[in-house]
Amino acid sequence: MQCPKCRSRSVKNGFQSGKQRYKCTFCNKKFHLKYTYESYNKHANSFIISLLKEGCGIRSISRVLKISKKTVLSRMLKIANEIKIPYFNKLGCKFEVDEMWTFIKRKEDFTWITYAIEQQTKSVIDFFVGRKTKDNIRPLINKILLLQPKRIYTDRLNIYPSLIPKEIHKCFQYCANKIERMNLTLRTPDVARMATARIF
Repeated sequence: MQCPKCRSRSVKNGFQSGKQRYKCTFCNKKFHLKYTYESYNKHANSFIISLLKEGCGIRSISRVLKISKKTVLSRMLKIANEIKIPYFNKLGCKFEVDEMWTFIKRKEDFTWITYAIEQQTKSVIDFFVGRKTKDNIRPLINKILLLQPKRIYTDRLNIYPSLIPKEIHKCFQYCANKIERMNLTLRTPDVARMATARIF
């Protein structure tokens, strides 16, 4: 019998609630082969990820997997913390920068998300949540400038001309179609539920 944690040899270690229990001889982890509560299933996290991708909400996942809503939320946070942010290091690309507004519970308590994507791959380079001010957006633009961009496309927000060199800054109608399309996708309810499991 292999330990599910370290894959070392395990031996029988008595019974618990009438079920055979095992103990790892290396890390001393105690476990059962089959648990009554479904959240202990080794595939539970994979099921949660799959259901999130299908647009299921927290209550739906709780009903389907027969686990509590609190467990679903805690697993989502754990999964999100394990996601490694991809590092984009390709130079000389074209980027699009835009803002979208969102809110939590009440529309009166809205905020802005300013973010940048690489035009070809649509990879999110970085983002900022907060007011659209020069001080808030500057770190985002500076990160793009380190990638020696060929072009940076934005909307007509009056902050960008003072942050982006004129020779690479382009601002005209339809120049940021891809990021505008992404904004629309993020506003779709099913996709918005998926976004709770990760940060861009």
